[in-house]
Amino acid sequence: MKSLSKILTTVTLLLAVFACEKKPAEIVLFSMMDGVEGLSGKTEYLASPYVTAGDRVYMVGHQDGSFPDLGWHVEGEMGGIWNHPIKLMDGFTNAIEIEGNRFCLDNASAFINYPFANKHEFKNSVPGLEVERFQFVPDGKQGLVIEYLFKNVDKSKKSFVFEFDGHTDLMPVWLGDRAGMIDHVDNLVFDDQRQAWRGKDEGNEWYVLFGANQTASHSQGDSSLCNYFPQGKGKSAKLSYEMELSANGEGSLKFFIAGSYSGLDDVQKTFDLIKTHPETFLKDKRTNYDRIASLSKITIPDKELEKTFEWVKYNTEWLVRDIPEVGRGLGAGMPDYPWWFGVDNEYTLKGAIATGRKDLVYATVDLIHKLSVQENDNGKIVHEVSTNGVVFNPGNINETPQFASLIWYVYQWTGDKAFLEKYYPTIKKGLVWLMEENDKDGNLFPDGYGMMEIHGLESEMIDVAVYTQKAFADAAQMALLMAEPEVARSYQQTADLMKAKINTDFWVESANSYADFIGTAAETLPLVDAAIIRADTLGKPWAVEELKLLRKKLSTYPRNKKQGFVLFHNWVVNTPMEMGIADPEKAIKALDKGSKFVNPFGVFVTGIDRDEASKSEDGSFTGSKVFSYTGAVMTLPTGVQAISENNYGRPDQALAYLQMMVKSFGFALPGSIYEVSPDYGMMAQAWNLYSFGVPIVTQFFGIQPDAGNKVIHISTQMPSDWDSAKIEKVLIGDNVLTLSFLRVEGEIQLQINQTKGDWQIDFVFPTGKYNVWKFGGKEVEKTRVGNQEVFRTSGTSISASFK
Repeated sequence: MKSLSKILTTVTLLLAVFACEKKPAEIVLFSMMDGVEGLSGKTEYLASPYVTAGDRVYMVGHQDGSFPDLGWHVEGEMGGIWNHPIKLMDGFTNAIEIEGNRFCLDNASAFINYPFANKHEFKNSVPGLEVERFQFVPDGKQGLVIEYLFKNVDKSKKSFVFEFDGHTDLMPVWLGDRAGMIDHVDNLVFDDQRQAWRGKDEGNEWYVLFGANQTASHSQGDSSLCNYFPQGKGKSAKLSYEMELSANGEGSLKFFIAGSYSGLDDVQKTFDLIKTHPETFLKDKRTNYDRIASLSKITIPDKELEKTFEWVKYNTEWLVRDIPEVGRGLGAGMPDYPWWFGVDNEYTLKGAIATGRKDLVYATVDLIHKLSVQENDNGKIVHEVSTNGVVFNPGNINETPQFASLIWYVYQWTGDKAFLEKYYPTIKKGLVWLMEENDKDGNLFPDGYGMMEIHGLESEMIDVAVYTQKAFADAAQMALLMAEPEVARSYQQTADLMKAKINTDFWVESANSYADFIGTAAETLPLVDAAIIRADTLGKPWAVEELKLLRKKLSTYPRNKKQGFVLFHNWVVNTPMEMGIADPEKAIKALDKGSKFVNPFGVFVTGIDRDEASKSEDGSFTGSKVFSYTGAVMTLPTGVQAISENNYGRPDQALAYLQMMVKSFGFALPGSIYEVSPDYGMMAQAWNLYSFGVPIVTQFFGIQPDAGNKVIHISTQMPSDWDSAKIEKVLIGDNVLTLSFLRVEGEIQLQINQTKGDWQIDFVFPTGKYNVWKFGGKEVEKTRVGNQEVFRTSGTSISASFK
């Protein structure tokens, strides 16, 4: 008997072990966030948006845990849970029923944002209980994971019911009607096997599933818990869970939301997958973001700027939209511009390639090119495309030349000739379209809208002229690589002529500025009248006076003679300096003039919106009730100004503009910079990566590749109060570079390490800036090239000093 008893005991123990191996204890996902920096939000901004981002699905709500109707592009529908090209849910509400009372979790006491997840804390919502809501979106999956952690802060046991009320709203993206995507009423069915509610659009194969990792009580009705009644044709359904916590005990619940726009089987597979392996997807997410942080990683004295740059790289990843049926690419902004833009990416991707995101750059370029060919097929690049592939705007004039320069810029970083060959034919077509269809008077300046979409402002715009000049200069280099020397010569001649004409025809000496546009007095008069009304409405008397004086002068000008006019002081007047084609003397005058049109957060989009009070405007931006950029200060104009200052050897001024933008970092959404400074418009904006990445990587650190020839030019120019700085893991072609900078008693010391010793390093500085150049402690003779001095060397480890 004893022997049999021992056997039974052994078997029981073995079964228990096997059971533990089969069903391991539930992992609390938030425990996997150890070592991940979280940034806390401000109490006054809890009633403002956040995003939980993935490349297939994302969720937008308020930091207080609620899901109000928000957004204007599809009015009131840009929040909630999106699985482009459809929306899944308006959101959800949560409540705890305890001792006969119900407490809604819609007023979080704190919000913490992580690079790839976020958390709401409800510490004061339920007596004796603290609740945390943690969420993330697995990349590559049409679903999201939400975890609730309950803490009993009483000394007695607590029993309560947790309620999750999901609100479906299966509907098409903006412009869905043009693609035959018609919204119908949602129907809800409970899936017993998955213990989840399944929603379906009545007229489409659009699905959503939501449920938890425990058995639920379920109900459906028209009334909504916590007084939440979102708009639309969706339905509401509730899941309830009985919970019991010991004194000072903890418990958790995980919820899973999956969607599909292609069928039932698809949504079921996604739900089952993310429910089975949420911790694996969170680990993968963390690994991806760790990699993003490691590329072009900077260490600088300005720790606020250092942190901002790190998070701007994260912000960019939040905006990736992957719709397999259309393509993968970087969206413009969240929540109202989650789809694709030509021009936004023509800026942003320059920052992306400089921060190691070749994968994202290639995918986005391919998508924009494909959509442009489908829509235009004449070299013209599209402006705005919804995620269902429907083109809203086939392209503004500036987008076509900027695409050409983007392709050349990317090639300089990758050396990938096949990449260049793929897009070169479209670039050639685009240049023909630019000049033959848009330059009616043949003066080399195409007519039409550029970056400033002001009604009536579509004559010969300064930014269109400048970006066209740059496109021809870059295309000339491409043509040489494509063995087309005559084409290259023609392109370069056009670029040279345009550069000279921009510095004469667009320059307005009396204003110390390049003109907003070139036009006739007859064309300009109604624009002046409109500008006077704008300035007067905004209460800008200095601008009204200046504009009235211009109006008076216009009466003395020949009505049909074309000339440059400084009218709005738009930020685009700085593009000649951004592209480095402004004559140096004019550039300094223009940069000094441009510095007057700022507030503490950066550069005004339209300079006449500024007044003397702008110097002290360091609080929230009060925009119009109908979304508008009137009065706006934005990061793109500010970044352009920083790049411009660096181009003309003024890194201290460039740093000042970057520091202006840093004032907006985390102002409303922790870890992010709004589109309009400091807290208006999109809560995350793609082109911020251009405004930080280009001046920091390519100008302060001075890393300017020529990967096709395996050459890297180093033209370091640091702000005067930076005595040390480092950038690590800069990806250039198949090479990886690290650069360290040290300033000691007037001498700068550079240490370059690269993985490919056969790549040449050219050190390039203005003539006379440094008299003594040493490499490995030995003085060398540099070579004079134009107004620069150069010394070329190679090796995996290079030590240099300059004094």
